[in-house]
Amino acid sequence: MTGFSAYPALLPTLRVAWGLSGTEAGFVGGAFFFGYMLAVPFLSGITDRIDARSVFAASCLLAALGTLGFALLARGALTGALFQALTGAGLAGTYMPGLKALTDRAIGPRQSRYIALYTASFGIGTSLSLALAGWLAALLPWRAALAVLALGPMLALPLVLLRLRPQPVSATPHASRWPRLRGVLAQRPVRRYVMGYSVHCWELFGLRSWMVAFIVYAGSVSGSTCPWLKATDAAALINLLGLPASVLGNELAGRLGRMRWIGSVMACAGALSWLAGLSVPAPWWIVLTLLAAYFVGVMADSAALTAGLVAAAPPAQRGAAMAVYSLLGFGSGVLAPMLFGATLDASGGRPWGWALAFATLSFGGLIWAGLPGRAGPATPPPQCGADA
Repeated sequence: MTGFSAYPALLPTLRVAWGLSGTEAGFVGGAFFFGYMLAVPFLSGITDRIDARSVFAASCLLAALGTLGFALLARGALTGALFQALTGAGLAGTYMPGLKALTDRAIGPRQSRYIALYTASFGIGTSLSLALAGWLAALLPWRAALAVLALGPMLALPLVLLRLRPQPVSATPHASRWPRLRGVLAQRPVRRYVMGYSVHCWELFGLRSWMVAFIVYAGSVSGSTCPWLKATDAAALINLLGLPASVLGNELAGRLGRMRWIGSVMACAGALSWLAGLSVPAPWWIVLTLLAAYFVGVMADSAALTAGLVAAAPPAQRGAAMAVYSLLGFGSGVLAPMLFGATLDASGGRPWGWALAFATLSFGGLIWAGLPGRAGPATPPPQCGADA
Protein backbone atom coordinates (compact mmCIF):
# COMPACT_ATOMS: atom_id res chain seq x y z
CA MET A 1 0.00 0.00 0.00
CA THR A 2 2.99 2.38 -0.16
CA GLY A 3 1.52 4.11 -3.22
CA PHE A 4 -2.06 4.22 -1.90
CA SER A 5 -1.96 7.73 -0.40
CA ALA A 6 0.80 9.20 -2.55
CA TYR A 7 -1.59 11.33 -4.60
CA PRO A 8 -3.50 12.78 -1.59
CA ALA A 9 -0.17 13.49 0.11
CA LEU A 10 1.13 15.36 -2.94
CA LEU A 11 -2.18 17.01 -3.84
CA PRO A 12 -1.20 20.54 -2.69
CA THR A 13 1.93 20.32 -4.87
CA LEU A 14 0.17 18.80 -7.88
CA ARG A 15 -2.72 21.31 -7.84
CA VAL A 16 -0.15 24.07 -8.35
CA ALA A 17 2.09 22.15 -10.76
CA TRP A 18 -0.77 21.02 -13.01
CA GLY A 19 -3.15 23.95 -12.40
CA LEU A 20 -5.94 21.63 -11.19
CA SER A 21 -9.35 22.91 -10.12
CA GLY A 22 -11.03 21.28 -7.15
CA THR A 23 -13.19 19.17 -9.45
CA GLU A 24 -10.18 18.02 -11.50
CA ALA A 25 -8.24 17.20 -8.35
CA GLY A 26 -11.20 15.14 -7.12
CA PHE A 27 -11.47 13.46 -10.51
CA VAL A 28 -7.88 12.19 -10.32
CA GLY A 29 -8.41 11.02 -6.73
CA GLY A 30 -11.66 9.30 -7.66
CA ALA A 31 -10.02 7.54 -10.62
CA PHE A 32 -8.17 5.32 -8.15
CA PHE A 33 -11.47 3.93 -6.93
CA PHE A 34 -12.85 3.72 -10.47
CA GLY A 35 -9.99 1.36 -11.34
CA TYR A 36 -10.71 -0.57 -8.18
CA MET A 37 -14.41 -0.77 -9.04
CA LEU A 38 -13.73 -2.10 -12.55
CA ALA A 39 -11.27 -4.75 -11.39
CA VAL A 40 -12.77 -6.01 -8.16
CA PRO A 41 -15.69 -8.03 -9.62
CA PHE A 42 -13.25 -10.32 -11.41
CA LEU A 43 -10.26 -10.25 -9.06
CA SER A 44 -12.30 -10.85 -5.91
CA GLY A 45 -15.04 -12.99 -7.44
CA ILE A 46 -12.53 -15.42 -8.97
CA THR A 47 -11.25 -16.32 -5.49
CA ASP A 48 -14.21 -18.69 -5.24
CA ARG A 49 -12.46 -20.72 -7.96
CA ILE A 50 -8.71 -20.25 -7.36
CA ASP A 51 -6.57 -19.59 -4.31
CA ALA A 52 -6.69 -15.91 -3.33
CA ARG A 53 -2.93 -16.08 -2.69
CA SER A 54 -2.27 -16.18 -6.44
CA VAL A 55 -4.61 -13.26 -7.13
CA PHE A 56 -2.88 -11.21 -4.44
CA ALA A 57 0.58 -11.86 -5.86
CA ALA A 58 -0.36 -10.95 -9.45
CA SER A 59 -2.12 -7.79 -8.31
CA CYS A 60 1.01 -6.54 -6.56
CA LEU A 61 2.46 -6.10 -10.05
CA LEU A 62 -0.53 -3.95 -11.09
CA ALA A 63 -0.12 -1.70 -8.05
CA ALA A 64 3.61 -1.26 -8.72
CA LEU A 65 3.07 -0.47 -12.42
CA GLY A 66 0.37 2.09 -11.64
CA THR A 67 2.50 3.97 -9.10
CA LEU A 68 5.60 3.87 -11.30
CA GLY A 69 3.61 4.97 -14.36
CA PHE A 70 2.23 7.95 -12.45
CA ALA A 71 5.77 8.88 -11.41
CA LEU A 72 7.25 8.68 -14.90
CA LEU A 73 4.45 9.50 -17.35
CA ALA A 74 1.63 11.49 -15.71
CA ARG A 75 1.40 15.04 -17.07
CA GLY A 76 -2.03 16.26 -15.99
CA ALA A 77 -5.51 15.27 -14.88
CA LEU A 78 -6.18 12.70 -17.63
CA THR A 79 -2.88 10.83 -17.53
CA GLY A 80 -2.79 11.10 -13.76
CA ALA A 81 -6.27 9.57 -13.57
CA LEU A 82 -5.22 6.73 -15.88
CA PHE A 83 -2.35 5.61 -13.66
CA GLN A 84 -4.36 6.17 -10.49
CA ALA A 85 -6.95 3.78 -11.93
CA LEU A 86 -4.26 1.17 -12.61
CA THR A 87 -3.00 1.49 -9.04
CA GLY A 88 -6.57 1.11 -7.81
CA ALA A 89 -6.93 -2.10 -9.81
CA GLY A 90 -3.86 -3.39 -8.00
CA LEU A 91 -5.49 -2.70 -4.64
CA ALA A 92 -8.65 -4.47 -5.87
CA GLY A 93 -6.62 -7.65 -6.23
CA THR A 94 -4.92 -7.38 -2.85
CA TYR A 95 -7.38 -6.02 -0.28
CA MET A 96 -10.46 -8.26 -0.53
CA PRO A 97 -8.56 -11.25 -1.99
CA GLY A 98 -6.16 -10.84 0.95
CA LEU A 99 -9.12 -10.95 3.30
CA LYS A 100 -10.40 -14.04 1.48
CA ALA A 101 -6.98 -15.68 1.87
CA LEU A 102 -7.17 -14.93 5.60
CA THR A 103 -10.72 -16.22 6.14
CA ASP A 104 -9.94 -19.38 4.17
CA ARG A 105 -7.12 -20.14 6.59
CA ALA A 106 -8.38 -18.71 9.90
CA ILE A 107 -11.73 -20.19 10.91
CA GLY A 108 -13.44 -20.58 14.26
CA PRO A 109 -14.73 -18.23 16.95
CA ARG A 110 -11.76 -15.86 16.66
CA GLN A 111 -12.26 -15.21 12.96
CA SER A 112 -14.12 -11.95 13.62
CA ARG A 113 -11.16 -10.65 15.61
CA TYR A 114 -8.69 -11.64 12.89
CA ILE A 115 -10.83 -9.80 10.35
CA ALA A 116 -10.87 -6.71 12.55
CA LEU A 117 -7.07 -6.73 12.78
CA TYR A 118 -6.77 -7.21 9.03
CA THR A 119 -9.13 -4.36 8.13
CA ALA A 120 -7.51 -2.12 10.73
CA SER A 121 -4.10 -2.76 9.14
CA PHE A 122 -5.43 -0.90 6.09
CA GLY A 123 -5.01 2.23 8.21
CA ILE A 124 -1.38 1.35 8.89
CA GLY A 125 -0.76 1.08 5.16
CA THR A 126 -2.50 4.41 4.59
CA SER A 127 -0.46 6.13 7.30
CA LEU A 128 2.78 4.61 6.05
CA SER A 129 2.00 5.78 2.52
CA LEU A 130 1.21 9.33 3.68
CA ALA A 131 4.31 9.57 5.85
CA LEU A 132 6.67 8.10 3.25
CA ALA A 133 5.28 10.34 0.50
CA GLY A 134 5.78 13.41 2.70
CA TRP A 135 9.29 12.46 3.78
CA LEU A 136 10.47 11.47 0.32
CA ALA A 137 8.94 14.56 -1.33
CA ALA A 138 10.92 16.72 1.11
CA LEU A 139 14.16 15.06 -0.06
CA LEU A 140 13.47 14.29 -3.74
CA PRO A 141 11.44 15.68 -6.65
CA TRP A 142 7.90 14.38 -6.41
CA ARG A 143 8.34 12.03 -9.39
CA ALA A 144 11.37 10.38 -7.81
CA ALA A 145 9.51 10.08 -4.52
CA LEU A 146 6.64 8.26 -6.24
CA ALA A 147 9.03 5.92 -8.05
CA VAL A 148 10.48 4.85 -4.70
CA LEU A 149 6.98 4.15 -3.37
CA ALA A 150 6.41 1.72 -6.25
CA LEU A 151 8.86 -0.66 -4.55
CA GLY A 152 6.37 -1.48 -1.78
CA PRO A 153 4.09 -3.83 -3.76
CA MET A 154 7.15 -5.55 -5.22
CA LEU A 155 8.25 -6.41 -1.67
CA ALA A 156 4.78 -7.71 -0.82
CA LEU A 157 4.77 -10.14 -3.74
CA PRO A 158 7.50 -12.51 -2.48
CA LEU A 159 6.21 -12.20 1.08
CA VAL A 160 2.84 -13.65 0.22
CA LEU A 161 4.22 -16.30 -2.13
CA LEU A 162 6.88 -17.53 0.29
CA ARG A 163 5.08 -17.18 3.61
CA LEU A 164 1.50 -18.17 2.75
CA ARG A 165 0.89 -21.83 1.97
CA PRO A 166 -1.32 -22.76 -0.99
CA GLN A 167 -4.90 -23.55 0.02
CA PRO A 168 -7.52 -25.72 -1.73
CA VAL A 169 -10.60 -23.74 -2.75
CA SER A 170 -13.93 -24.91 -1.31
CA ALA A 171 -16.10 -23.55 -4.12
CA THR A 172 -19.24 -25.01 -5.59
CA PRO A 173 -18.58 -26.83 -8.91
CA HIS A 174 -20.47 -24.19 -10.88
CA ALA A 175 -19.10 -21.10 -9.17
CA SER A 176 -19.12 -18.15 -11.56
CA ARG A 177 -16.02 -16.24 -12.52
CA TRP A 178 -18.03 -13.05 -11.99
CA PRO A 179 -20.04 -12.25 -8.87
CA ARG A 180 -23.78 -12.46 -9.31
CA LEU A 181 -25.05 -9.15 -7.99
CA ARG A 182 -28.66 -10.19 -7.82
CA GLY A 183 -27.96 -13.40 -5.92
CA VAL A 184 -25.76 -11.68 -3.34
CA LEU A 185 -28.00 -8.65 -2.82
CA ALA A 186 -31.10 -10.85 -2.57
CA GLN A 187 -29.89 -11.89 0.89
CA ARG A 188 -31.20 -9.23 3.27
CA PRO A 189 -28.45 -9.49 5.93
CA VAL A 190 -25.75 -9.27 3.24
CA ARG A 191 -27.53 -6.39 1.51
CA ARG A 192 -27.63 -4.29 4.68
CA TYR A 193 -23.90 -4.68 5.22
CA VAL A 194 -23.19 -3.88 1.57
CA MET A 195 -25.22 -0.67 1.72
CA GLY A 196 -23.63 0.27 5.03
CA TYR A 197 -20.16 -0.27 3.62
CA SER A 198 -20.99 1.87 0.59
CA VAL A 199 -21.81 4.93 2.67
CA HIS A 200 -18.86 4.18 4.96
CA CYS A 201 -16.44 4.15 2.01
CA TRP A 202 -17.98 7.31 0.55
CA GLU A 203 -17.14 9.09 3.77
CA LEU A 204 -13.77 7.47 4.39
CA PHE A 205 -12.21 7.80 0.95
CA GLY A 206 -13.57 11.29 0.39
CA LEU A 207 -12.00 12.32 3.69
CA ARG A 208 -8.68 10.64 2.99
CA SER A 209 -8.47 12.19 -0.48
CA TRP A 210 -8.71 15.73 0.88
CA MET A 211 -7.28 15.46 4.40
CA VAL A 212 -3.77 16.79 3.65
CA ALA A 213 -5.13 19.61 1.48
CA PHE A 214 -7.57 20.56 4.27
CA ILE A 215 -4.82 20.70 6.89
CA VAL A 216 -2.68 22.88 4.61
CA TYR A 217 -5.60 25.21 3.81
CA ALA A 218 -6.69 25.56 7.43
CA GLY A 219 -3.15 26.50 8.41
CA SER A 220 -2.99 29.16 5.68
CA VAL A 221 -6.31 30.72 6.77
CA SER A 222 -5.70 30.77 10.51
CA GLY A 223 -1.97 31.42 10.28
CA SER A 224 -1.62 28.75 12.95
CA THR A 225 0.52 25.77 12.02
CA CYS A 226 2.29 23.19 14.13
CA PRO A 227 6.04 23.93 13.92
CA TRP A 228 7.06 20.29 14.43
CA LEU A 229 4.42 18.45 12.40
CA LYS A 230 3.99 18.59 8.63
CA ALA A 231 0.55 18.18 7.09
CA THR A 232 1.40 14.72 5.72
CA ASP A 233 2.72 13.60 9.12
CA ALA A 234 -0.40 14.89 10.86
CA ALA A 235 -2.61 13.04 8.38
CA ALA A 236 -0.54 9.86 8.86
CA LEU A 237 -0.93 10.02 12.65
CA ILE A 238 -4.67 10.63 12.33
CA ASN A 239 -4.99 7.62 10.02
CA LEU A 240 -3.20 5.45 12.58
CA LEU A 241 -6.06 6.12 14.98
CA GLY A 242 -8.20 4.07 12.65
CA LEU A 243 -6.57 0.82 13.86
CA PRO A 244 -7.73 0.94 17.50
CA ALA A 245 -11.02 2.58 16.48
CA SER A 246 -11.80 -0.24 14.06
CA VAL A 247 -10.72 -3.09 16.34
CA LEU A 248 -12.46 -1.74 19.44
CA GLY A 249 -15.51 -0.85 17.38
CA ASN A 250 -15.82 -4.47 16.27
CA GLU A 251 -15.52 -5.70 19.85
CA LEU A 252 -18.24 -3.31 21.03
CA ALA A 253 -20.44 -4.21 18.07
CA GLY A 254 -20.31 -7.87 19.11
CA ARG A 255 -21.51 -6.94 22.59
CA LEU A 256 -24.00 -4.15 21.92
CA GLY A 257 -25.53 -5.35 18.65
CA ARG A 258 -23.76 -4.96 15.33
CA MET A 259 -26.41 -3.00 13.40
CA ARG A 260 -27.26 -0.83 16.40
CA TRP A 261 -23.59 0.04 16.92
CA ILE A 262 -22.98 0.84 13.25
CA GLY A 263 -26.00 3.14 13.04
CA SER A 264 -25.02 5.01 16.21
CA VAL A 265 -21.45 5.48 15.00
CA MET A 266 -22.60 6.81 11.62
CA ALA A 267 -24.88 9.34 13.31
CA CYS A 268 -22.05 10.51 15.58
CA ALA A 269 -19.66 10.83 12.62
CA GLY A 270 -22.25 12.98 10.82
CA ALA A 271 -22.17 15.55 13.62
CA LEU A 272 -18.38 15.50 13.79
CA SER A 273 -18.09 16.11 10.04
CA TRP A 274 -19.71 19.54 10.43
CA LEU A 275 -17.50 20.44 13.38
CA ALA A 276 -14.36 19.47 11.47
CA GLY A 277 -15.39 21.47 8.40
CA LEU A 278 -16.23 24.55 10.44
CA SER A 279 -12.87 24.48 12.27
CA VAL A 280 -10.92 26.13 9.40
CA PRO A 281 -10.18 29.44 11.19
CA ALA A 282 -9.38 27.78 14.52
CA PRO A 283 -5.87 27.18 15.94
CA TRP A 284 -4.09 24.16 14.52
CA TRP A 285 -4.57 21.98 17.60
CA ILE A 286 -8.35 22.41 17.47
CA VAL A 287 -8.42 21.63 13.74
CA LEU A 288 -6.37 18.45 14.19
CA THR A 289 -8.33 17.36 17.27
CA LEU A 290 -11.69 17.67 15.53
CA LEU A 291 -10.34 16.06 12.36
CA ALA A 292 -8.98 13.15 14.42
CA ALA A 293 -12.28 12.76 16.28
CA TYR A 294 -14.16 12.70 12.99
CA PHE A 295 -11.80 10.11 11.51
CA VAL A 296 -12.20 7.90 14.59
CA GLY A 297 -15.98 8.16 14.16
CA VAL A 298 -15.70 7.15 10.51
CA MET A 299 -13.47 4.15 11.31
CA ALA A 300 -15.34 2.85 14.35
CA ASP A 301 -17.75 0.85 12.19
CA SER A 302 -15.27 -0.39 9.55
CA ALA A 303 -14.35 -3.81 10.95
CA ALA A 304 -17.87 -4.28 12.34
CA LEU A 305 -19.27 -3.99 8.81
CA THR A 306 -16.72 -6.36 7.25
CA ALA A 307 -16.92 -8.99 9.99
CA GLY A 308 -20.71 -8.86 9.74
CA LEU A 309 -20.58 -9.40 5.98
CA VAL A 310 -18.24 -12.41 6.29
CA ALA A 311 -20.47 -13.96 8.96
CA ALA A 312 -23.63 -13.37 6.92
CA ALA A 313 -22.35 -14.68 3.56
CA PRO A 314 -22.49 -18.43 2.78
CA PRO A 315 -18.92 -19.81 2.47
CA ALA A 316 -19.35 -20.93 -1.15
CA GLN A 317 -20.43 -17.39 -2.07
CA ARG A 318 -18.07 -15.52 0.20
CA GLY A 319 -15.73 -14.42 -2.58
CA ALA A 320 -18.67 -13.17 -4.62
CA ALA A 321 -20.16 -11.40 -1.58
CA MET A 322 -16.80 -9.72 -0.88
CA ALA A 323 -16.58 -8.69 -4.53
CA VAL A 324 -20.01 -7.04 -4.49
CA TYR A 325 -19.31 -5.52 -1.06
CA SER A 326 -16.02 -4.09 -2.26
CA LEU A 327 -17.39 -3.10 -5.68
CA LEU A 328 -20.16 -0.91 -4.28
CA GLY A 329 -18.07 0.29 -1.34
CA PHE A 330 -14.96 1.38 -3.22
CA GLY A 331 -17.15 2.42 -6.16
CA SER A 332 -18.62 5.13 -3.97
CA GLY A 333 -15.07 6.41 -3.55
CA VAL A 334 -15.11 7.40 -7.22
CA LEU A 335 -17.67 10.14 -6.68
CA ALA A 336 -16.98 11.30 -3.12
CA PRO A 337 -13.67 13.13 -3.84
CA MET A 338 -15.18 14.72 -6.98
CA LEU A 339 -18.26 16.02 -5.17
CA PHE A 340 -16.04 17.33 -2.38
CA GLY A 341 -13.86 19.22 -4.89
CA ALA A 342 -16.86 20.49 -6.88
CA THR A 343 -18.34 21.88 -3.64
CA LEU A 344 -15.12 23.75 -2.98
CA ASP A 345 -15.17 25.16 -6.52
CA ALA A 346 -18.80 26.27 -6.12
CA SER A 347 -17.94 28.11 -2.92
CA GLY A 348 -15.16 30.04 -4.63
CA GLY A 349 -12.58 28.66 -2.21
CA ARG A 350 -14.13 30.39 0.79
CA PRO A 351 -13.63 28.86 4.27
CA TRP A 352 -17.32 27.99 4.67
CA GLY A 353 -17.06 25.93 1.49
CA TRP A 354 -15.03 23.36 3.43
CA ALA A 355 -17.89 22.93 5.91
CA LEU A 356 -20.27 22.19 3.04
CA ALA A 357 -17.72 19.87 1.44
CA PHE A 358 -17.39 17.92 4.68
CA ALA A 359 -21.17 17.71 4.87
CA THR A 360 -21.21 15.93 1.50
CA LEU A 361 -19.19 13.13 3.10
CA SER A 362 -21.55 12.25 5.92
CA PHE A 363 -25.03 12.60 4.44
CA GLY A 364 -25.14 8.95 3.29
CA GLY A 365 -24.24 7.65 6.73
CA LEU A 366 -26.92 9.80 8.33
CA ILE A 367 -29.52 8.40 5.93
CA TRP A 368 -28.43 4.81 6.61
CA ALA A 369 -28.46 5.40 10.36
CA GLY A 370 -32.04 6.63 10.15
CA LEU A 371 -33.39 3.70 8.13
CA PRO A 372 -35.98 1.59 9.99
CA GLY A 373 -35.13 -1.97 10.89
CA ARG A 374 -31.36 -1.56 11.05
CA ALA A 375 -31.15 -2.29 14.78
CA GLY A 376 -31.04 -5.91 15.69
CA PRO A 377 -29.19 -8.51 17.69
CA ALA A 378 -25.48 -8.84 17.38
CA THR A 379 -24.25 -10.96 14.50
CA PRO A 380 -22.69 -14.01 16.16
CA PRO A 381 -19.09 -14.76 15.25
CA PRO A 382 -18.66 -17.70 12.90
CA GLN A 383 -18.05 -21.00 14.69
CA CYS A 384 -15.43 -23.50 13.65
CA GLY A 385 -16.82 -25.61 10.83
CA ALA A 386 -20.11 -23.72 10.68
CA ASP A 387 -21.44 -22.18 7.50
CA ALA A 388 -22.11 -18.79 9.13
